[in-house]
Amino acid sequence: MRTIFHSILLIFLPGLVATAMETEQIDFSHQIVPILKEHCFECHGGDESKGGFSINTRRLFLDGETAEPGDADKSYFLELIEDPDSDFRMPSNGRPPVPEDQVEILKRWVNEGLNWEPGFTFGESAYEPPLLPRLPELPSAVDGRDHPIDRLIDSYLASGGYKRPDPIDDAAFLRRISLDLVGLLPKSEEARAFLADKSPDKRERLIDELLARDIEYTEHWLTFWNDLLRNDYDSPGGRKQISTWLYGSLKVNKPFDAMVRELIAPPDDGSSGFIGGIKWRGTVSAGQSLPIQFSQSVSQSFLGINMKCASCHDSFIDRWTLDEAYGLAAVFSEDPLELYRCDIPTGVMAKAGWPFPEIGQIDPAASKEERLKQLADLFTHPDNGRVPRTIVNRLWGQMMGRGIVHPLDAMGTEPWNADLLDWLAADFQMHGFDLKRTLRLIATSQAYQSHVAISELANDVGEFVYHGPVAKRLTAEQFVDAVWQVSGTAPPGFDAPVARAAARPEMVEALALESSWVWGPSVDGGALPPHGEYILLRREFSPAKPLRSAGIIASADNAYFLYLNGEEILKGTSVNTLQAAPVGYRLKEDNRILIVAENRGPKPNPAGVFCALRLEYADGEVEIIVTDETWKVSDSFPVAEHPGKLKLDALEWEQARVLADTTWKEKTDTRTGKALATALASSDHMVRSSLLKPNALMRSLGRPNREQIVTSRPSELTALEALELSTSGQLIEYLGGGAEKLLQSGVYGDRNALIEEIYLSLLNRYPTRKEVSVLRRTLGRKPDKDRLTDVLWAIVMTPEFFIIH
Repeated sequence: MRTIFHSILLIFLPGLVATAMETEQIDFSHQIVPILKEHCFECHGGDESKGGFSINTRRLFLDGETAEPGDADKSYFLELIEDPDSDFRMPSNGRPPVPEDQVEILKRWVNEGLNWEPGFTFGESAYEPPLLPRLPELPSAVDGRDHPIDRLIDSYLASGGYKRPDPIDDAAFLRRISLDLVGLLPKSEEARAFLADKSPDKRERLIDELLARDIEYTEHWLTFWNDLLRNDYDSPGGRKQISTWLYGSLKVNKPFDAMVRELIAPPDDGSSGFIGGIKWRGTVSAGQSLPIQFSQSVSQSFLGINMKCASCHDSFIDRWTLDEAYGLAAVFSEDPLELYRCDIPTGVMAKAGWPFPEIGQIDPAASKEERLKQLADLFTHPDNGRVPRTIVNRLWGQMMGRGIVHPLDAMGTEPWNADLLDWLAADFQMHGFDLKRTLRLIATSQAYQSHVAISELANDVGEFVYHGPVAKRLTAEQFVDAVWQVSGTAPPGFDAPVARAAARPEMVEALALESSWVWGPSVDGGALPPHGEYILLRREFSPAKPLRSAGIIASADNAYFLYLNGEEILKGTSVNTLQAAPVGYRLKEDNRILIVAENRGPKPNPAGVFCALRLEYADGEVEIIVTDETWKVSDSFPVAEHPGKLKLDALEWEQARVLADTTWKEKTDTRTGKALATALASSDHMVRSSLLKPNALMRSLGRPNREQIVTSRPSELTALEALELSTSGQLIEYLGGGAEKLLQSGVYGDRNALIEEIYLSLLNRYPTRKEVSVLRRTLGRKPDKDRLTDVLWAIVMTPEFFIIH
């Protein structure tokens, strides 16, 4: 099957690549709005509609029958703009014609479909979102549907004369709720048990069980929060991770208002990376400075406000002004902050403040730390209903496929059901900003457990009409996790600096080991190493056979950086703390550990380094590599040089000196077992792609680089994604592993049992008789790895697998 498909791809490949490599879509806010304001607004915007033509909204624009979305050649307004006769050309009254470059932009805009910023109008907006919380009265229950969400939606559907969507069956619910709450497919045995269960409360019990799976829940929702908070694991001098803080917060279901407080006014270094922004290399524009990034980030993430436009000039698409954007920026700024308009200094200094003074204001004279605390208080103020509305709208969008306000970052847009949004937000606030509780509330509703809408339908004035959940495609992480899950090909280690599970006591005891501390030549003769001395430790090793897991721990007196194969793995500044990390999947045939250690302090003082690497092989044998005299040490190397770039053979090396004093051993002996157990405990759970830096497959499936905040990923499948899915050797390797796993499971002898296992594992339902018949013919009498790999590939390419229905 793949061979035929690949042959077809070769025919169409040039056209597909050309389509995918076209220039980026026209930016309505920054490219179209200024042109229309300059040349068309005077006669056709606001209260004016000369000739019966108004540009105030997209609907009015199209009602004039002057534009044909997708076809610039059939769009009359462009014909008028380009008319060579000045008596007919628009704009009229002797005004200069629209420049050719702007005409080309308008043509591209029309050909792309005349995209319009949702909620934007050239006229006066009649809607202003409320600030204060509001708890609407719930409508009466209909047909015994007493759930608050169902009561609100049933009333909405009845008032519009719309049909209530039908409920989904157990198989569809099982797949949807598992992917939405923990991001994983249910296992085949879980699917069998759930589909066989006749208990009336089994759906509610499953929801509670999934929400209780702390690690799986955390690692699924980590993707959403990493996107929203611009957090990633690859930060070459550009940003500081909040991964450890974020993982811990999600794992304990920290209240959202506490998360907001700790992100805006960090109590320690753990969450400071969010407001710290990205320190771009070289000179940046005024709109990329750290204070402006702060203004944009807190506004977008927690208020659903787009301050990016207002960071350059008064917004074209919203009411936010340059003064307001810089007011938020000044809260964060260490120094006096001058306003820049379109990257030109204005001579006006920003005054620290925030855009909703009705519930309080910032003291511009306060210290930066105090200003941030005041801002955090305002974001979490009991009268601030915008923050709860914004986050519950995002949660609704994640679960239901589309926000109550759309897009998610345009909270100034009128919601399709204001009562539903306000009730959910007020309920969220009244119950302690409990994220899991609100997710449970959505999941237990009949609205969530309904068939997806065929499309996003609109009423006669072009407004969105709710007809049920909107189908969602799997995220890059969900897709990769699903393939890893059914194929058993997940890597053994990960990049995120997190502790996934608590180490079991018996595991700690089993992993206790003798510690050997080392230093360089300066400790010879019992001398104290000089203050400020640096040493470089080196150890090469090669695993003897296939690995099951590997963990590394280290500490130093006073400071160190540990690199494995040129990549920084651990660092620390406290001799009383052992840092730990799993490293199994990072290991190669030949490996090198490098440790740069520094002896800090005002005068000569004791110094030492400890490191232990535990390798567990697939056959159960264990090898431990610990710092001792077999390590090499150099005390004369260019400290400023990155260890990965050092010419190691050009340095002078000696044997490391083992520190014989028992006080060194006492510093670690009681803690080595716990630290190693922490590094290895995660092996109890499949490694998730959310914990890894993206590979080519994840990037092609839409995982962002997180240099910008992302609150919703594209729902369309691009040409390059289709190509990657069709030609990815990595994907075929994963699926080949799945084929081997199935062949070794013992079910392959019964083709019907094998086909049932495939469908329950991948699609979480039993196959139909027709599907069984087709796959029996495809697999043949004796299925082999290649045929089975083709079958797995064909199924994961189907919309049923790729889309959450």
